[in-house]
Amino acid sequence: MAPVTRYHPLLVALHWLLAVSIVAALLLGYFVLAAMPNADPAKIKVLLVHMSAGMTILALMVVRFIVRACTRHPPRATTGRPLLDRLVPLIHYGFYALVLAMVATGYATAILAGLDRSVFQGTGEPLPPSFSAFPTFTAHAYIALLLAGMIALHAVAALHHALVRKDGLLQRMWFRRAM
Repeated sequence: MAPVTRYHPLLVALHWLLAVSIVAALLLGYFVLAAMPNADPAKIKVLLVHMSAGMTILALMVVRFIVRACTRHPPRATTGRPLLDRLVPLIHYGFYALVLAMVATGYATAILAGLDRSVFQGTGEPLPPSFSAFPTFTAHAYIALLLAGMIALHAVAALHHALVRKDGLLQRMWFRRAM
């Protein structure tokens, strides 16, 4: 069997779809939701988008995890530094853990705040005066900061491989050119 040089196209598509979705959900949370007072009636519509994105991200993560487990992938890339080579798998699984923790704390906050009624059922019930009363919301915010930092680190590492090392690593997580 020939060695695999790229990830499965479905895994590639899921990677980039999740990347865009996660960044969009983070940006929506930080720059739109955080700036809106809970008394603003428009916040419920924005929460609907944010929470729906979170549920979609969870579903896509489950599919991604299954596809990753069921498909062959290229051998681990090397950074040229043994310590970093040992850390890379932990960092990648850390992404899974952080995204799942984001979803979990988002769900928990929604349950504690009764958002299923006000956001999804449209009952007209007001939002709580502040979400910061819920420890799960505080955890959600801190995990979001950690996730944003890891995304930035991931992007810097990808750029390092592309621009400094010029090792073609990014081609593994992109679609094969048509022949």
